[in-house]
Amino acid sequence: MNWIHHIERGTDSLTLLLLHGTGGNEHQLMDFGRQVAPTATLLGVRGRSLEEGSPRFFRRFTATKYDQPHLLAEGEALAQFVTEAAQEYGLDAGRVVALGYSNGANIALASLAHHPGAWAGAVLLRPVMPMDEPPGLDVRGLPVLVTSGARDPYHEFAAPVVPYLRSVGAAVQEHLLNAGHELTAQDAELTAAWLRGLASTPT
Repeated sequence: MNWIHHIERGTDSLTLLLLHGTGGNEHQLMDFGRQVAPTATLLGVRGRSLEEGSPRFFRRFTATKYDQPHLLAEGEALAQFVTEAAQEYGLDAGRVVALGYSNGANIALASLAHHPGAWAGAVLLRPVMPMDEPPGLDVRGLPVLVTSGARDPYHEFAAPVVPYLRSVGAAVQEHLLNAGHELTAQDAELTAAWLRGLASTPT
């Protein structure tokens, strides 16, 4: 497993794969993850791309123009990491939910769009549409939570995310918050409630 990562074991079968924003690391979302899923296993992963020394999950040319081959390759590698981590740590591979913030939400979106079978669901916090040509794969009702900030400077670039996910069959719950790009207490409350609902849904 050639990803730097950190694991904190929980007491139930759910695993949250925590994917940080630009400049974060495998520890950035640990407190958030424990807040929203007190009994889950938390697996934080560090992006393998560097931008002026700051970790990211894929290269970009501008703030909203991304290196498409690198994005897709890293999305595939992340899906493979889920399989390898499940084997290494004895995790339930069918109960892994991606929880990504900003750049981490974008790599999660790219990965689930191309490799939906790797995920039990996804929480996308402040995503934008990272793919120039999103695939039309059927994601078979995959549950996805999307939270956006009304005052987020990247908000206009988030507009295609939910329509795309619904067009390929995702079961999307969407919330527009009175917030900027930063995470808020409302993000945590909504995520915790969504995860509780996910846990109560028959598999």
